[in-house]
Amino acid sequence: MEIGTVLPQLEIGHDPRTIAEYAIRVEESGYEHLVAYDHVLGVNPDREGWDGPYDYESTFHEPLSTFSYLAGQTDELAFMTGILVLPQRQTALVAKQAAQLDRFADGRFRMGVGVGWNEPEYVALGEDFSRRGRRIEEQVDVLRRLWTDELVDFEGEFHEIPDAGIRPLPVQRPIPIWMGGMSEPVKRRIARLADGWLPQFQPGDEAEAHLADLAEYAEDAGRDPDEIGLGGRMYAVPDEEDEWIDRAQDWHDLGADYLSITTMYQGLEGEEHTAHLERVAEVLRDAGLL
Repeated sequence: MEIGTVLPQLEIGHDPRTIAEYAIRVEESGYEHLVAYDHVLGVNPDREGWDGPYDYESTFHEPLSTFSYLAGQTDELAFMTGILVLPQRQTALVAKQAAQLDRFADGRFRMGVGVGWNEPEYVALGEDFSRRGRRIEEQVDVLRRLWTDELVDFEGEFHEIPDAGIRPLPVQRPIPIWMGGMSEPVKRRIARLADGWLPQFQPGDEAEAHLADLAEYAEDAGRDPDEIGLGGRMYAVPDEEDEWIDRAQDWHDLGADYLSITTMYQGLEGEEHTAHLERVAEVLRDAGLL
C-alpha cells in the first residue's frame, strides 16, 4: 500500500515557496504521493439556502497548475486530484492541461474526478449541473481518446471534436482516471469506467458493504473487480500514534492500493503540517507500514 499526503491547502497559506517546501519535505519523509482537492469558486455563505462546507474565504490552489509547479520541485513524488470536478470544466482543455502535467511529472499523475455538489460553481462556469452525471461519462471517453490518439474524430451528446488532437500527448496513454463518490449511480459508473475508487468511508462494515456492491457491479459490467484500485484517506490527529498505526493497518487489510494522510482541521498552520507529517512518517515506518 502506497502512502501519501493531502495538501493542506485550506491552511497552508498562499506562499509558493511554503507549498514547494511542503512537497519536498513529505517526499524526503518517505511519502509517495500528494493529493489535492478542487474548487474553482467559493460563494458567499450568506446567500439564501447555502449550506456548503466551503465558501469564498476557503483557499483552493488550482490542482493541475499547482502540481505542474511541484513536479519541478520533486524527484519521485506522484500527484493526484482527489477530486477534480470534471463536468464543470471543458474536456479538451482538461485533457491538454493534464497531459502537460503528466509530461512535467514524467508519468507521475493520476486524475481523480467526480461530479461535485456546488451548483453555483457550475452556473459561474457555464455548465449544466443537472446533467453532470451523463456528461462525466462521455468526458471519460473523450479524455482517454485525446490522451491516446494523435487525432480524434468524435461527436457525442456533449462533445464534438472535428478530427483534432493535443500535443504533447501524456507519458501515460491514457492517464489513469479514478472516481470519487459513494451513491449507487456513482458506484455503477466506477464499476464500468474507472481505474480506481476514492470513497469517503473508513474501514469497517460500511466499507465492506460498499466494496461488495462495487464487485457485483464490476462483474455485471464484465470487469474483474480486482482491476479497480482502492484509495483511502485518514486523519492523523496529533499525539494519537496508536490510532495512526491502527487506521493505516485497517486500510492495508481492506486491500487499499493507496492511502492519503490529511492533517487539516487539527489546529495546524503553515510549516506545522510538514513537521507533524514527519512525525507520522516515523511512527508508520517503525510499524512497517511506510
